[in-house]
Amino acid sequence: MELREVLQALRASWWLVVAGALVGALAALGVSLLQTPLYSSQTQLFVSATDTVTTSDAFQGSQLSAQRVASYANLLTGKRLAGLVIKDLGVSETPSQLASQITATAVTDTVLLDVTVTDPSPDQAQRIARSVGDQFSELISELENPGGADSVSPVRVRVTDQASLPTSPSSPKTPRNVALGLLVGLLLGAAGAIARVRLDRTVKDAEDASDLAGGPVIGVILRDDDLASNHTIERNSLSRTAEGYRQLRTNLQFLNVDEPPKVIMVSSAVPSEGKTTLAVNLALSLAEAGRTVTVIEADLRRPRVTRYLGMVGGVGLTNILTGSAGLEDVIQPYGDGGLSVIAAGPTPPNPSELLSSSHMFSLIDDLRQKNDFVLLDAPPLLPVADSSGLAVLVDGVVLSLRYGSTTKEQLAQTHATLERVGAKTLGVVLNIVPPKAEVTSAYGYGYNYGYDPDPAAPKTS
Repeated sequence: MELREVLQALRASWWLVVAGALVGALAALGVSLLQTPLYSSQTQLFVSATDTVTTSDAFQGSQLSAQRVASYANLLTGKRLAGLVIKDLGVSETPSQLASQITATAVTDTVLLDVTVTDPSPDQAQRIARSVGDQFSELISELENPGGADSVSPVRVRVTDQASLPTSPSSPKTPRNVALGLLVGLLLGAAGAIARVRLDRTVKDAEDASDLAGGPVIGVILRDDDLASNHTIERNSLSRTAEGYRQLRTNLQFLNVDEPPKVIMVSSAVPSEGKTTLAVNLALSLAEAGRTVTVIEADLRRPRVTRYLGMVGGVGLTNILTGSAGLEDVIQPYGDGGLSVIAAGPTPPNPSELLSSSHMFSLIDDLRQKNDFVLLDAPPLLPVADSSGLAVLVDGVVLSLRYGSTTKEQLAQTHATLERVGAKTLGVVLNIVPPKAEVTSAYGYGYNYGYDPDPAAPKTS
């Protein structure tokens, strides 16, 4: 995964990174607040040899002390010393419990021992630390004295730093824990954001869409709440969605300058990809440019064109194909432009056979002669076979691909279906794209190029 892709993943799922950081910080704070505060009191012990009169004695004593230090560190955390401290202070802990509160470290290349005692009470931590120093000195004298009370121990332990009273808890370290929790949560959130992108099989990239569909991305239509409810864009609208349809109109007309497609099937891989809204608004955009356009409601199972345009849908295509009505009987003009609509008509029991019949071919050929463009709103390609037979009768297919919904497997399977019947894919339209999504196509997109303000209009402060 390239750095650019990682940055895009983090930008797209920034909320996941922020949520991870917050959860990590709050979890660390919660754990810290639930922990019992512990206080630590430190003391330092010095190990030296006795009877060092000459230089040779001093050197040998120094070696002896250094050899003893490592062993003494283990003795400091042992049960025997803990028992002596318990007897001295009269505390209620067992030797094992008290020994677990004591840590001892030999300072490298010295004869010093650092001892730390941890306890929920700062006073008790200090008392135990001081008792450890006193009792350990006596314990070493006893252990190192081979001759009893009349002989002298070759090693002596003295307290160099008396244990002081701790003023603040040594644990939990709440600020540090929160910072670590924040960092861990941030990393986990970032990992989740990257994994989300890597595991996401939906199509969000124009290059992926083009490769999988076998045709260029010829348009990008932004998500529009008004369009989702009304299904049609107002005439002469200056919205970015309207500009997207105008750009699509331009791209469509220049796909093949010598022989531009006139009869175009608009379909999708699966339902709810915005294909009917795409077909209707593309037709309106073409009619707005002075083109004569006929839209055929070829989705006989779920017709939506007449509903979106507020037209009558009683009779239509199926009547023409079954011979019960003529083209002039069912075609309906829309608005005051060059747009006409052929409704679906009654739902037939055999949509696939009707749409791929010779009557459909004759109808398309007739409409080709009378219009600049003929748009067919066809059923989705994967759930039913209706569009497969229809696709070979048209000049090409425009696929509506819903951003972040259509999967790569669905798009590849759609391309294979069209290729299998010999249909031509004119291009792909990335539909219902979030306004903040970073999408570019071979034809360019998204540069908010509006009109100059009217110089005669009054200026507002």
